[in-house]
Amino acid sequence: MQKKEPDKTPEIPVYWIETSDSVSRHFQFEPDGQLSMKVVDDARPVYRRVVESFLNKFFPSGYPYSVNEGYLRYTQFRALQHFSSAALSVLSTQSLLFAAGLRPTPAQATAVSWILKDGMQHAGKLICSNLGARMDSEPKRWRILADVLYDLGTGLEVLSPLCPHLFLEVAGLGNFAKGMAVVAARATRLPIYSSFAKEGNLSDLFAKGEAISTLFNVLGLGVGIQLASTVCSSMQGKFVAGPLLSIVHVCCVIEEMRATPVNTLNPQRTAMVVADFVKVCFTLQHDLLFYFHLPNFVNCHPTQTGKISSPADLRYREDLLFPGRLIEDAGNVKVGQALHRAVRPSKLRELKEIFPGEKFILSPGNKWTDLVLEQNASGDDALRAWLVAAYASSMKKSSHESTSVTLQDAYEKMNSVFDPFLSELQAKGWHTDRFLDGTGSRFSW
Repeated sequence: MQKKEPDKTPEIPVYWIETSDSVSRHFQFEPDGQLSMKVVDDARPVYRRVVESFLNKFFPSGYPYSVNEGYLRYTQFRALQHFSSAALSVLSTQSLLFAAGLRPTPAQATAVSWILKDGMQHAGKLICSNLGARMDSEPKRWRILADVLYDLGTGLEVLSPLCPHLFLEVAGLGNFAKGMAVVAARATRLPIYSSFAKEGNLSDLFAKGEAISTLFNVLGLGVGIQLASTVCSSMQGKFVAGPLLSIVHVCCVIEEMRATPVNTLNPQRTAMVVADFVKVCFTLQHDLLFYFHLPNFVNCHPTQTGKISSPADLRYREDLLFPGRLIEDAGNVKVGQALHRAVRPSKLRELKEIFPGEKFILSPGNKWTDLVLEQNASGDDALRAWLVAAYASSMKKSSHESTSVTLQDAYEKMNSVFDPFLSELQAKGWHTDRFLDGTGSRFSW
């Protein structure tokens, strides 16, 4: 006699309801193990739903906690930049076709602008192919230069109807400049986006940033078509609207770059970090000596007296147009000279003995100190050299020792503060594993 199998108890669905920010969501595990979700109640006002929907589509997941400081300001000016650039491109292409003897509609001008722009990118790539290292070192400067080149090319296109007999020359030069601008802008895009990535979300940040650019490019093209059909249908209208759009375009990209907290070390940012640190140290030491007659050059621990600047602290102080300026508080260091020009052969062995085992050589001069790095030197090595130069420069003002003795004292002082200094820098978000000196010369033994 077979035993009667007990009836199987029907599975009770597992579900729960979560309420967050006035939205109730029903979660349930399906029989196949999949998790389903549906909105049960949404009490948010309509405007808030629209705003949050926009943020979800055009900002990285987890915003604002998933990005570094300054991203919102960067995005605002980036949107306005693309808007004005797209509008200006329609006017320039319409002018080109007028100069060629055609009378295009605004829609035709919009379509042809893409063909002309894409056709010149190849020539720009050839010209810019050997500038990649400089763009890595100064991405913000090259990004601004790219937009200035773009507006220069666009301006030539707008002016082309004034000299129709030189149409090919003017149009070719204008599009050549725009082709170079496109390559430079694309080459600097990744370093700039990387400076905002906070949680390994570079791909998400890049995708959302490009989505915003596309949206405002489309809006700008729409405004450009409207302008080309009305106030800018004549050259007089273009002479008014063109410069205004160009000024807005360049000002926006400058504000974008100023808001970007680049966290890699190049000559300018390294000098600024070191200057901020040693300036506080030597101010304290001067006060101790002057008011209390205590010995000079006491040890300076970064967590006690030295100021450690973060990338966000330096972003508005960077010189974006002339980044090669010397900073006196950082020792007036100039990096990138060839070894045979920076160091006399008779001094080379002496300098190597002062800095045993180091991957740099410092050669003080009357106006500046030359820094030459080994081929595989990192950002740590550049920081060590800059600290030595800064300390030596300050010591030289208050002592009459020889250069070699001053360098030795500065080297010892650097060693006493470097480890905590480096730890604090890394905690502030600086990437010290590389030093981006552009196309500067390095040496190897």
